[in-house]
Amino acid sequence: MRRLVAIANSSAGSADDEALSRALAELAEHADTVNVQIGDPAELKGLLAEHPGRDPVVLGGDGSLHCLVTALAERGELDSRTVGLVPLGTGNDLARALGVPLDPVAAARVAATGEPRPLDLLRDDDGGIVVNAVHAGVGVEAAQTAQPLKPVLRRFAYAAGSVIAGVRTKGVPLRVEVDGEVVADGRRRVLMVGVGNGRTIGGGTPITPDASPADRLADVVVSFATGPLRRLGYGVMLRLGRHTRRPDVVTARGSRIRVCGPPVHVNADGELSGPYTTRTWTVVPHAWQLTLPRD
Repeated sequence: MRRLVAIANSSAGSADDEALSRALAELAEHADTVNVQIGDPAELKGLLAEHPGRDPVVLGGDGSLHCLVTALAERGELDSRTVGLVPLGTGNDLARALGVPLDPVAAARVAATGEPRPLDLLRDDDGGIVVNAVHAGVGVEAAQTAQPLKPVLRRFAYAAGSVIAGVRTKGVPLRVEVDGEVVADGRRRVLMVGVGNGRTIGGGTPITPDASPADRLADVVVSFATGPLRRLGYGVMLRLGRHTRRPDVVTARGSRIRVCGPPVHVNADGELSGPYTTRTWTVVPHAWQLTLPRD
């Protein structure tokens, strides 16, 4: 029987209480489980230290998973502890890409009885981690626009935000290099740059629809759709996952991605940071393990 520590957010709303209780009961049925609630991600490193020998299961969304993997990396335990995931967020993008059930009970059963699989991650210039995807440009504005819409539209908020932001944004002249090859030369305005380990952002928007979180490479999408109608069209096609077919979109795949130009904010796993004039992301192959459904 596996030894687990189940980590939940103490500030979760009452709507999540029932799902959380059912998931915890399922974990306890299949594994030796200690339940812990935290109110601040800063508590994670201490919590992991208090429960050595137990694999962590995070009950939350993409942001919670990002924080847990970051804490494991800071403790030097990425290769010694396997992560479990019960998706309770509004996005759950990595869970979707990897086939983790979105039903809390089914996901808890997988976390307790599934099979550990190695996955890639991205590291930035400062050692920061990206588990799912990072993007700059209209995607960041879409996320900001979507934030107040989440209580009503839930996972569809990002889709609405992307269309609204697509109408407003004019683009930024960015230079993008993938493994040293120039994808955007900095002379043309770029609407959006997306670097994906996973496939979707914002609760199912397929920014890098062909990405695989375990293929040792990141997928890159650069959109030059900066005219008013093109911006709107790109936003619609992005939601449908057909944007990579557009003539004003370039795709690439590589292990080192560098973006530079005027200061821009970036959104990494849903967390906003910056602005930066230069940012580099490097793939770390098979850096951590997540428990996934058995074949």
